[in-house]
Amino acid sequence: MHHDRVLLSEVVTTSTAVAATRSRLAKVAALADLLRHAAASPSPAESSPASGEGLTTADRLTQSGESRNTTDRLTQSGESGNSADQLTGTVLAVVSFLVGRPRQGRIGAGWRTLVGLDDVPPAGTPALTVERVDAVLGEVAAASGRGAAARRAEALRGLLAAATAPEQDFLRRLLAGELRQGALEGVMLDAVASAAGVPVDAVRRAFMLSGQLPETAAAALTGGAAALAGFRLAVGRPVRPMLASPAQSLPDALTELGECVVEYKLDGARIQVHRDGDVVRVFTRSLRDITRNVPELVEVVRALPCRSVVLDGETLALRPDGRPRPFQETMSRFGSEVARARDNPTTSADTDTSADTTTSAGSADEAAASTDPNTALLLHPYFFDCLSLDGVDLLDLPLRERLAALERVAGRFRVPSALGTGPELAAEILDAALAAGHEGVVVKSLAAPYAAGRRGRAWQKVKPEHTLDLVVLAAEWGHGRRSGYLSNLHLGARDPDGGPPIMVGKTFKGLTDELLAWQTSVFPTLRTRATDWLVELRPELVVEIELDGVQVSPRYPGGVALRFARVLRYRPDKNADEADTIDAVRALLPGAAEGAGP
Repeated sequence: MHHDRVLLSEVVTTSTAVAATRSRLAKVAALADLLRHAAASPSPAESSPASGEGLTTADRLTQSGESRNTTDRLTQSGESGNSADQLTGTVLAVVSFLVGRPRQGRIGAGWRTLVGLDDVPPAGTPALTVERVDAVLGEVAAASGRGAAARRAEALRGLLAAATAPEQDFLRRLLAGELRQGALEGVMLDAVASAAGVPVDAVRRAFMLSGQLPETAAAALTGGAAALAGFRLAVGRPVRPMLASPAQSLPDALTELGECVVEYKLDGARIQVHRDGDVVRVFTRSLRDITRNVPELVEVVRALPCRSVVLDGETLALRPDGRPRPFQETMSRFGSEVARARDNPTTSADTDTSADTTTSAGSADEAAASTDPNTALLLHPYFFDCLSLDGVDLLDLPLRERLAALERVAGRFRVPSALGTGPELAAEILDAALAAGHEGVVVKSLAAPYAAGRRGRAWQKVKPEHTLDLVVLAAEWGHGRRSGYLSNLHLGARDPDGGPPIMVGKTFKGLTDELLAWQTSVFPTLRTRATDWLVELRPELVVEIELDGVQVSPRYPGGVALRFARVLRYRPDKNADEADTIDAVRALLPGAAEGAGP
């Protein structure tokens, strides 16, 4: 068993090995071995000028740049006393590095800073520890005020000077956002379970409730099953949303699910609202807090007849005739931060900041009203689930009981729906939803609990056309009328085993002049490699594709290809780990329901 400190070189080696193999078992084994080493490493002794020796885990989290919310989650999720103190920053850092998301978040070092550090000579031998890297990133994230950019650059220069050439490459890609591997989360959960010797279902549930993979791993590795059991729904801490799977048809969904509810599938944006007394928080499907951007939603939730509540639903902007406005208009109210984070995670961070921009819940309405010009475009909430009501956790109750609670507290704002529908009435609801300008319907089992973060068969979405959410892998330079624009998109489906997205086709159809201009402006900021005709991208952007179906094809590695694909819209509200899997693509093959296809 390892007892020495975890070196960054070990993380680099493991990351490289995981990326190089297609075997899920091999990925899990490599990750689990590194996690065991991280859990067995001694208490941190080395410190940076800003890291502090002898601090508790909560202290180190706060000082290294983690938000107070993260520290609160650690202590509210079941770890208390010694358990909280045992959570090691090493485990948190190792996991965050492996999935490509430093736990300090955006540290304020953009591409200008990184380009200015290209001349740093590498170290000859690996000696840089994960703890040291984490501490330096904390210093960089905490830098503010006059001269902050210079201090950030100086700290990063020192860090790179202590790194070998492979470590330098890893750090640069980590800071540039090129290592983000949302698809690795499923494999990482298996690895955490293996390393900690706990059931993988317990790890998954804790992760769904915490929304934080590093915290979940740290709890499992230091506190075992007991610590994982302590994760529970807490008002104010968002949970990963339950997701719907595509249905072959409306009759198929009704037959499979039995007693069910059929709801409009609105052409809006997913929201999760939390209220505790007068304090209201509104979160996106990716758990981003957008409270200050949506004061009208805050007002609605504050007026509900309850003390506390957690609701799941959608919001959208409506035309005067009640039909939905374009999805992009709804998303514009979520704030520029959503688009900026997807467009380029680093370019806006190379500025000195000295002001504290934190806004309390009490002033969220005023801040939004005074600073957001889009508040004239009102959003309307529609809720379809109640996860907690007046302190009672409803997650594990059947949907039938959760809907009863929803009706009591927010009946006026429910998504249009009908219970216990037969085929004829269900078809009428689908027709009505489409006539109202929405996407289709969702059929839900009344017996199912709320499976946070899971895309199971208990919820099934029915649309008149096949659509898939795919990852943009690359774009080709256009010809003729599209000359000078990045046009033909290379599309990939998510690998459920945590590998890179699997290419399933190309399309330039459906791209408007506006989208062509946007792609040509944004794609170079996500570039990983370029030729005279092609720009390869970091796999971060999700695009919704309409298609006639799929066919068996030896041309692509997944063995399937899209038929007559066209772009519907980009989905800035979705991360790459929420894209459809290659299995979902294969399920559209003719006869797939009977087991045909690869």
